[in-house]
Order: sequence, then C-alpha cells, then structure tokens
Amino acid sequence: MSIDKVKTSSLLGSAGTMSAATAFSRILGLIREQVMAYFFGAGLATDAFVTAFRIPNLLRDMFAEGALSSAFVPVFKEKMVTESHREAFQLGNTVFTALLLVVGLLVLLGIVAAPIVIYLFANGFTADPAKFDLTVNMTRIMFPYLLLVSISALIMGMLNSFGRFGIPAVAPAMFNVGTVATVVLLYNHFQQPAYTLAIGVMLGGAAQAAIQLPALWRIGFRFRLRINFLDEGLKKVGRLFLPMIIGMSAGRINILITTLVASFMMEGSISYLNYSYRLIFFPMGVFAVALGTAALPRVSEMVTRRDWAGLQSTYLETINLNMFVVIPSAVFLALMGPQVISLIYTWGAFSQLDALHTARALFHYSYGLVGLAAARVTVPFFYASGDSKLPMRFTMIAVAVNMALYYPMIKLLDFAGLAAATSVSGIVNFILLIYYLPSKGIILPWGRLGLNIVRIGVCSLLAFHAALLLPYQPSSDLPPVAHRLLQLLVPAATGAALYLLLCLVLRVPEVRRLTGWLRRKSSHNQ
Repeated sequence: MSIDKVKTSSLLGSAGTMSAATAFSRILGLIREQVMAYFFGAGLATDAFVTAFRIPNLLRDMFAEGALSSAFVPVFKEKMVTESHREAFQLGNTVFTALLLVVGLLVLLGIVAAPIVIYLFANGFTADPAKFDLTVNMTRIMFPYLLLVSISALIMGMLNSFGRFGIPAVAPAMFNVGTVATVVLLYNHFQQPAYTLAIGVMLGGAAQAAIQLPALWRIGFRFRLRINFLDEGLKKVGRLFLPMIIGMSAGRINILITTLVASFMMEGSISYLNYSYRLIFFPMGVFAVALGTAALPRVSEMVTRRDWAGLQSTYLETINLNMFVVIPSAVFLALMGPQVISLIYTWGAFSQLDALHTARALFHYSYGLVGLAAARVTVPFFYASGDSKLPMRFTMIAVAVNMALYYPMIKLLDFAGLAAATSVSGIVNFILLIYYLPSKGIILPWGRLGLNIVRIGVCSLLAFHAALLLPYQPSSDLPPVAHRLLQLLVPAATGAALYLLLCLVLRVPEVRRLTGWLRRKSSHNQ
C-alpha cells in the first residue's frame, strides 16, 4: 500500500477533528478538577496528590506525549513514505519492545525510590509526617501510570501517521472518566479518601491505552516482541530522542523545583498553582497541542520530500491559526479569571479565599499561555527536520531565565510569582525558536506575521475589555449554578462576538479561512 492511499486531510481539518475530541477530553478534565476541588478543596490532600502525580506525570511528558511521540513519528512516517507499511510496523514493534523494557525498569526504580524523590522535591512536607507519608504512598501507586501512558502515546503516534486523529485525541477522556468515577464511587470507602485519586489515575491510564487498540488493529498493526537494539530506525529515533529528553528534563526539573519552593509556602500554594495551570492548559491542549500534533506527520512528509515552500506555508498557517485562538483565550482568562474560577471550582470544600488565590495565579499564567502555545506548534518543525538539539538548548536557556526570576517575582507576588516566572520563560523560549526557525529552511515574512499578531492582540483586548463593561447582573433569584453561569457566559459570548467582528473589520485572514472551512464542512455534511 502506498502512502498516497493513507487518509489525509487539510491541516485545519485535522486540527479541527483533534480540537473537537480534545475539547471533550479537556471538559472532562475540568470536571475532574471540579470533583477534586469539591471533595478535597485546596489543602493537605490536594497538595499531596498534585505533588505525587507530578513525578510520573512529568516523566510522561518526556517519555510519552513529548519526546517519544516527537522522535518516533518523523522516523515512522519516513519508513511509510520511502519503504513500506510493513517496515514501519517492524520499527513500531522494535520501539514498543524497547519502551516496555526501559520504562518498565524506570517504573520499578520510581516505586522503590519514592521516599527519596519526595524528600528532594517536596522537602517542605517533611515538617508534616502524615503529609509526607501520604505523598510517598500515592507516588508509589501512580508510578506505573508512566508505562501505561507511554504505550498510549506510541499508539497515538502510529494512528496519527495514518491520518487517524479522532480516537487518539478522545483517549485522554478515558483517563478523566476513570479518575472522576473512582473518586465519586469510592470516596466514602477509604479511611484516607485521597487514595481514590491515585487509584483513579491508574484505572484511567489503562482505559486511555485500551480505547485505541481497536483502531491500531484496523490499520494493520500486530504487536510482536522484537528486541533489536541495533535497528537503524531505533537508532534514528534515539538520536532525536536523547536531546529532547535533555531539553525536556531541564524544563521538568524546573517544574519540580517550583513544587519544592511552593512546598515551603503557605498550605494550598501548590494546589492554587495547579488549579490555575489546568485552566491555562485547556485552550493550549484544545488547539495548540492539536495543531502541533496534526502538523508533525504532515511536516515530516514534507521534509522527506524536500518541499520547502510547503513547509513555509504550513508554518504560517499553523502559527497564525494558533495565535487567532490562543491570544483571545489568554486575554479572556486574564480578565475574566475570577468568574471562571467561581463557576468551576468554588463549590464544596473550595472556599472564596481559595478562589481568590487561584485567580491571582491564573492571571500570571495567562500571558505566558501565548508563548507556551506558540512554542508548542513551532517545535515540531525542528523535530521534523531532524534537529532536536536547538530546542533543547532553548529550553535550558528558558529554564535559567525562570530560575533567575524566582527570587524577585516571589518577593513581588508571593506564590503567584512562580506563575509569572514560568510565563516569562515560556515567552523567551518561543522568541528563540522563531528567531532560529529560518535556519531550518523556513523563511518567514516577519512584517506580515508581526502585523497579524498585533491585530489579533488589539482585537482581543478591545473586545473582552468592552464585554466586562456591560452593565449586566443576573437576577439574585436564580439558582447559584445558573447565576454563576450567566455571570461568565454573557460577557464571554459578547467578547467572543466582538472579537470576531473586530477581526473582520481589521481583515485578519484567519476569520475568512475559518468561515470558509466551516462552510465546506457544512456543505459536505448536507
């Protein structure tokens, strides 16, 4: 079977499919956070869970959804284009087997060394032995999640290479379903209910991998143990993978240091940062991650075929679509964060004071969303070109900037200073990436690109600021849920409508592109 027979679609269409599926998953993720906030608030249990989950979750970013997928997909796609599906599947089995051996060993080490890991990265917890022991126990329960999600990511890479984006994007929803169901059903059956969060992570991780298996079977893949560490394809994946690991390790270690610093601050600081970062990750996951994931197989094929004009066009389409969605999202979260937090989190054990602190952290994460999301869609163009060393260096520079900003930002903003430092370093990382992108053969029209971003930013600020000035207040007779929903929905909908209108007036091209795609989809479905 030739590569031409593989199902293909436009970047916007692929990203649209992924965005819809990812949006569903992210909504369930917010429900998961709501459930956690309702049952546990922001205190000992949530600080312990967030810290315990952070260790395998950050390793997941490196071994699974970050470095592994980004290193594997270009090589797998190259096999499909230049050789055959059979050769590509053999590479898949070789990487699968290596993954089971390496990550399986890492999981065992993590379980054994959990007390040392928590001592190093949440040393502030040692002042409370119960909190320290709870964190260690939950770390041990959740460490095998790393293997489950790594398997899931490898399956996702193969399916994406065949143009299947929907099921892999929906798969994380199963993780959220598993976590929510476990907490709700088992909360009253544990002396320490926080363990239901850890058990839910494991059940959700297993479901996340399992839901993709039928689609993997349909594309023709059959798993076979294949131990061949001299395989050229595996070596090529490794050459891409190792610099990515180093770069991502620097970033992830920085997050762990952030956790360490926050562990010495007032109780709840880790939870406030976590709850607010989850809100930032919603627009980033729904669109920026979807665009980056959808672009990688397409860009890898263009690099293999030496289609430099196509690469330039694809990057401009990718970054402009990304900015068109992410910039207004960042402005919305910065200006309307208190209403968002009130609707999603402020129930049950989550107090008004918790909401106030979370809103502070959210504001300082919001402006970093632009840099983090833009970097997420730029990095795949380096990886597809076979260069993972430059992104590694830029990540390390960004980490150095982040750490240098800790002291002044914390002095100025307390725990929210950690969010501000992360945001500034994310913007620095993107500036470095886009500045050096032409070295990969992608020449950018800087003036046109900059003007488009400025227009989007101006439209966003004007629209959502004007929406906040609306003299609207829901009736106090409404139920609390309806009251909070209207407090958020009316200005948000007004701001979105004004934003699109202003973009039309200022002739932002993404509006026409988006409406054209929607019209084509509508006529196709009729």
